[in-house]
Amino acid sequence: MIVDEQPVTLGQALKYLQSSGKLNTFIGEILRQHVIEQELQTLQVQPSSAAIEQAVIDFRLQRGLTDPKSFQEWLTQNGTDYASFHNQVSSGFKLAKLKATIAEPKLQEYFIERKIFLDRVVLSRLVVDKQELAEELHSQIEEGTSFEQLAKEYSLTDDRIVNGMMGPVSRGTLPDILRAAVDTVSPGELVGPLELEQTWALFRVEQFLPASLEDGQLKEALQNELFEQWLAAKIQKLTVKLQVS
Repeated sequence: MIVDEQPVTLGQALKYLQSSGKLNTFIGEILRQHVIEQELQTLQVQPSSAAIEQAVIDFRLQRGLTDPKSFQEWLTQNGTDYASFHNQVSSGFKLAKLKATIAEPKLQEYFIERKIFLDRVVLSRLVVDKQELAEELHSQIEEGTSFEQLAKEYSLTDDRIVNGMMGPVSRGTLPDILRAAVDTVSPGELVGPLELEQTWALFRVEQFLPASLEDGQLKEALQNELFEQWLAAKIQKLTVKLQVS
């Protein structure tokens, strides 16, 4: 590298990174890419040219870059050219294939292990500081009084301004007593009063959102997690020596 007509050697660059505390991150990225490239060579992953071309077309359509001049301007602004961009798309395909290949044998088992955290439930809540009041409000709701109105009037939590609506919550993050109770009711039914953190709470189950590997985004997220675990294990086993002349 030449800076203001003065060369910056690799050794100097590494010292700069070390001084700034970024050397380990820099080396980590190199090791990461090294392992990936080695594995890609072993598996000989090669996406079809048609798939790559279609991905380029989709990218341009999504960003309104169908005009050749606009696309060329975008390439220039991003410091690349068509050949480099094409290679990036190809590399993305290869990496996605590698992730799927690495994750596939463990994906189903990993999904089952994580399912309690992946399943979600939509809840509304009404939280008060006395058991007697919670039981009285429960009776009023059972007799037809609006849960939303009581939550807005009595609840101690900030979500009272949205009628007690908590939104989707991971089942795995619920307190055990609440999760056990929620699992026994149907949408629209009440749970509680339950004593939680020195308060008394009523919950209404709005909807269950069970996780499924049919969800493409979820499947991809789990594949990424498994791939990162595999990659970390591979890097940990490497013998690394830094030699700068």
